[in-house]
Amino acid sequence: MISICIPIYNYDVTSLVNSLHSQCIEANIDFEIILIDDFSKKNFREINSKLSLISNYIQLDNNVGRSRIRNLFLQYAKYEFLLFLDCDSVINNDFIDNYLDSIIENNSEVFIGGRIYPSIKPDKNYLLRWKYCSIREQTNYPSSNKAFMSNNFLIKKELFEKIKFDERIKMYGHEDTLFGYELKKAGIKIKYINNPVLNGELESNKEFLNKTENSIENLKYILDFLNYDKDFINEVSLLKSYFFLKRYKLDLLVHLIFKLKKRALKWLLEKGIVFLWWFDFYKLGYLTTIMKSRNEVESS
Repeated sequence: MISICIPIYNYDVTSLVNSLHSQCIEANIDFEIILIDDFSKKNFREINSKLSLISNYIQLDNNVGRSRIRNLFLQYAKYEFLLFLDCDSVINNDFIDNYLDSIIENNSEVFIGGRIYPSIKPDKNYLLRWKYCSIREQTNYPSSNKAFMSNNFLIKKELFEKIKFDERIKMYGHEDTLFGYELKKAGIKIKYINNPVLNGELESNKEFLNKTENSIENLKYILDFLNYDKDFINEVSLLKSYFFLKRYKLDLLVHLIFKLKKRALKWLLEKGIVFLWWFDFYKLGYLTTIMKSRNEVESS
């Protein structure tokens, strides 16, 4: 019935796996839990390896990245549906039942459960991701115009064998955006359901800004090997904004303002003084900087 697939990197998944195992036993279904550790630190490998009693636990000898590790689950999974979860997920008591009900009630090949964030406002050093994700990402009923999120989704194994994560993407960011785009191009019906996981860990403001920069660099890398696919550009709001500015030659103005204000803006965001339009401008300015560098290289 269901193969539960959890890629692990430097996280203790004991609570999550025990909860999933109990829910599947109670639901009386055929299931397996597969854990693939992407070369975590030794202490996490020692902790999670104890779960081999109730799961198929695999340790990798080197870090392969977010795309390839998800594709690796096809080598081990044996059931019709694959349920992918991030290792820091916290689930509710009827999480598995909700997916089972959705499979029965809907003729879909892909289900997305969504994510939520803690309702209590965190310390200001962790405010940036909490505020951004709570407003921009969190939803109990994800709509079809939301970007694909790979932290909590169920897919038919037969489909995943045809459309996998692109293994050219080795760094952090937007591998799920591209995967969702490939599903859309193939005309795959995606069902968004109210079955969110709680995001279990918030990065500090500084860590989240660094990850944001990495993801934008990865987005530009994807754009390059897609040969600036216009349909993909229209799927990503940041790219749409950039090319709108570029059309009217306003990208250089944004780049100039960002260059002048970047240090101050980054300091404010890292300190937890957060207005989302500041963060939006930071992302757009960072993208213009990357694209300007590319254009300079091509013209030289």
